[in-house]
Amino acid sequence: MITEEHIQKFLEQAHRVGDAALTICSSGNLSWRIGDEALVSGTGSWVPSLQKEKVSQCLVATGEVLNGVKPSMESGFHLGVLRERPDCDVVLHFQSPFATAVACMQETPKDFNVTAEVPCHVGKEIPVIPYYRPGSPELAAAVIAALKDHNSALLLKHGQVVCGKNFDEVFERAMFFEMACRIIVQSGGKYTTLTPEEIDDLEVYVLGKKQ
Repeated sequence: MITEEHIQKFLEQAHRVGDAALTICSSGNLSWRIGDEALVSGTGSWVPSLQKEKVSQCLVATGEVLNGVKPSMESGFHLGVLRERPDCDVVLHFQSPFATAVACMQETPKDFNVTAEVPCHVGKEIPVIPYYRPGSPELAAAVIAALKDHNSALLLKHGQVVCGKNFDEVFERAMFFEMACRIIVQSGGKYTTLTPEEIDDLEVYVLGKKQ
């Protein structure tokens, strides 16, 4: 059951995303699974100043709207990711300055692992999704497929999507994604990345994935 406390927390987290300049005006959208339902920022809403009347309440399984508020045009991939990823309860689509600049480059970076935070939090492999019209079924399908086995994706000529188990994990993931892209842009393309051996070393001693 979604409560007033859930809605207020969702608004606070949306404003947090805006305060960090991950979205501006009507760019980007946010969703949060609560049981069998999800809160989704409404269509045309401004995430940085999201208001209660612009929050849509939907069934995750079907997308049925429960409170009469139309969800974001990107709700197709939000709900699709939540269905495919039972380990993730939050999805954020954002358009931060440097990551969006990278999404519009003629040559997209092949490797984003400029610092240890990227493989540790964003993902050592970041899928790059071709341009599809925002809100289209093709875009939704591509994002759902990309995030089935990854936590972050770059949408060419569009923006970024990250998913995670809670708001803090998603916020951290988005911020480090933006940090990596800022390094890539401000270096003028003259940057180095962690080697596979250095990433393996992180997995042993930082992430604890290996014995």
